[in-house]
Amino acid sequence: MESVTSAIEQPETSAAWRPAAVPRLIATDLDGTLLRDDKTVSERTVAALAAAEAAGIEVFFVTGRPARWMGVVSDHVHGHGLAICANGAAVVDLRDGARFVDIRPLERTDALAVVHAVRDAAPGSSFAVERTAGFHYEPAYPPFFLDPDAVIAPAEKLLAEDSGYTEPIIKLLAHHPDLAPDEFLKIARTAAGEHGSFTRSSPTALLEISGPGVSKASTLARCCAERGISPEEVVAFGDMPNDLEMLDWAGTAFAMANAHPDVLALTAHRTAANTEDGVAAVIEQILEARSAGELA
Repeated sequence: MESVTSAIEQPETSAAWRPAAVPRLIATDLDGTLLRDDKTVSERTVAALAAAEAAGIEVFFVTGRPARWMGVVSDHVHGHGLAICANGAAVVDLRDGARFVDIRPLERTDALAVVHAVRDAAPGSSFAVERTAGFHYEPAYPPFFLDPDAVIAPAEKLLAEDSGYTEPIIKLLAHHPDLAPDEFLKIARTAAGEHGSFTRSSPTALLEISGPGVSKASTLARCCAERGISPEEVVAFGDMPNDLEMLDWAGTAFAMANAHPDVLALTAHRTAANTEDGVAAVIEQILEARSAGELA
């Protein structure tokens, strides 16, 4: 990634930035980044995404959302249609009903080990299991989004070998009612880090656990390698801790103005907030510089 500079020294917008060359791929998070707070995509952003695709720049949506929650952008996929979901655990084709193209699962034994270790380290934790075919959770787990098809049962039952659930696990979620989010993340990683990749994207103490080595960055790197795209040819956008590895991997990384302090500290560039079309603003700058013949 380009050299890191203190976020305090960075401008509040990307106005002074100019790319050295036309990027081949734009990787953008969704919630808090591309989407506005009401979970819509603005007309300006839709136009910028379409213009990028028309210019031959691929756009990848890279999100913690499961495939079943990709309706917010399914109308804006333009030429490519692929999205990296569940923090890298799944690649889906949005043009084909969110069909799974690639899955990097969390193994059942690792998921159980995480449940037991995190429960011991942080009593009061509750869990949910996200599989390719649905979402199930414990009785104490807060129903953030009601799912009439969800099975409610202890995690051990949901993860039992004879549970009847054979679909791959793409994410385990852990919630704590009292701990601060970053404190819970540190405790859980210390207790069970060898069994999975721990991150978070919620303002609450809600953790997202993928298989060991699975992240937005690692799956994006795989997808780019398949296309012959190097990190230096990627511009990435994000706002929360689950974006850190991706932003560190990309040749050029932008934090949203509304980003978590760790994201602001890591990135060399900043753009406007998600409510002010920060991603679109940078795409427009890239395309303006290209049209002016300023880029290779």
